[in-house]
Amino acid sequence: MSIIIGRKPVLEAINSGEELEQVFILYGQRGGIIDAIRIAANKRGIKCNEVKLERFKTITQNPNAQGVAAKKSSQKYFSLQEIIDQSKKSTFLKSHAVPILSGSASFSEIPKSPLSGIPLKAGQIWNDTTISSISKPVYPLILVLDSIQDPHNLGAILRTAECAGANGVIITKHNSASINETVIKTSAGATEHLKICPVNNLSQTLKELKANGFWIVGSALENAKDYTKVDYKIPLVLVVGNEEKGIRRLTAESCDFIVEIPMKGKIQSLNVSVAAGILLFEILRQRSQ
Repeated sequence: MSIIIGRKPVLEAINSGEELEQVFILYGQRGGIIDAIRIAANKRGIKCNEVKLERFKTITQNPNAQGVAAKKSSQKYFSLQEIIDQSKKSTFLKSHAVPILSGSASFSEIPKSPLSGIPLKAGQIWNDTTISSISKPVYPLILVLDSIQDPHNLGAILRTAECAGANGVIITKHNSASINETVIKTSAGATEHLKICPVNNLSQTLKELKANGFWIVGSALENAKDYTKVDYKIPLVLVVGNEEKGIRRLTAESCDFIVEIPMKGKIQSLNVSVAAGILLFEILRQRSQ
C-alpha cells in the first residue's frame, strides 16, 4: 500500500490529479489547509474520512504526517474514450478474421433495434472503421454501476462482468465503494482484466455514450419491461443502481429502456450483484443465438 503523508503533499497530490483511493484526516485536525484538502477531495470524488488516532496509526506512524495521509490507488483506470475505442475494436467477428479497413461505417449497416419498429442510431459510432464483411457481429457491452456502495457487491459484479465479456465498467466516483483490497479479493482477480472508468457526472457520460451509438438499458422496478422482452443484439450499456435506492432519477431519464426481473416471492427485489449477473447472462444468452 502506497501512502502519501503530510498536509501539503496530500493537497498537491489531489490537485495534480494523482489517483487516490482515500484521504485520512486525524480526528480533531483543523485549519485552512485541512479545509482545502476536504474541498479538493470532494471535488475530485475522493473519499475523505476523519479517523481516530488508533485507526490513523494503522495507516502511518510517521511523525511527519501532520495528521493527514492519503492512500494511492493501485488500480489502473481507463478513460471513457479508451473504453469506447476498445469496444469498437472488439465489436465485429472475434471468431472470424474479418478485415477492418480505414473509412466510415455505422451500425445502420446492422439493422437491429431493441423493440420492433425502432430504428438504430445511424452514423454515430465506428466512424473510423469500415467493415468489409459481416456474418455474425459481436456487439459491445459496457456495464455502468450507479453508486454501488458495498465492496463485496462491487467485487462480485466486477467478477460477473468479466466472465460475461464486458468491454468496460463505468463506476461513479461519489457515493461508491472504491477499488480496494476487499473489492479486488471478491472479484477473484477480475479487476486486473477489466477496463474500469470512474466518472464524476454519470448523466453526461451516458449522453456521450448515446452520441457514440450506444443504447442505454437501466434496471429498475418502476415503469419497467420484462428483461427477457428486449433484444440485446445492439451496442449496449447496462446500468444497475445502488443497493437501496436503485438507479438515480437523472440516470433513469437517460435510459432508452428500463427493465426488471419479475419476482415470484414476497421479497421485492434481488441483491444487486445477483440481479446484475442475471441481466448480463441474459444478454450473453441472446447474443449467442
